[in-house]
Amino acid sequence: MKPDFTKNPDGLVPVIIQDADTRMVLMLGYMNEEAWEKTLKEDVVTFYSRNKKRLWTKGETSGNYLIKKQILLDCDQDCILILAKPKGPTCHTGSDTCFGEKNEGNFLIHLEKIIEERKNKKEGNSYTASLFANGTSKIAQKVGEEAVELVIEALQTNDDLFLNESADLLFHFLVLLQQKGKKLNDVIEILHKRHRSS
Repeated sequence: MKPDFTKNPDGLVPVIIQDADTRMVLMLGYMNEEAWEKTLKEDVVTFYSRNKKRLWTKGETSGNYLIKKQILLDCDQDCILILAKPKGPTCHTGSDTCFGEKNEGNFLIHLEKIIEERKNKKEGNSYTASLFANGTSKIAQKVGEEAVELVIEALQTNDDLFLNESADLLFHFLVLLQQKGKKLNDVIEILHKRHRSS
């Protein structure tokens, strides 16, 4: 299925760009058929610039590309939704989005990015960095310890302690996912598939 580029006399179709991870709306652009084909072929979002009167690959001068992950068409095939991974700020002003919002979306996704930064930094004296320095077995052990502590608190009556142990377990689980090169969305996608098949 492809967009209907004949509906508008200029041959352009509006394109909404949404972050594939956070689901934040990043920007609105336009595509003609040539931009559509280029985006499909190269997996980097290309628009038709109405100002420049030519194809324009987002990030061609700034390096802040939009990497295509998924494309959806609306019911009338005259609007495109692209789920993309932004390589840097989307807006030319330097803002995360063209609407002036921070692209944090779900806080867990934001936290996951911070954990990833601590892992990639490979130095520093943060608690998270020390977990990565100790390796997979120690991180897995810590997840196990936190799980046991959560079970113990679940059998008690102190809601604050139960919630704090829940937070500890979730945090260390995110660290373990990062250590294994996986993302929270990988787990969420499995849950989605199980839900759809049930």
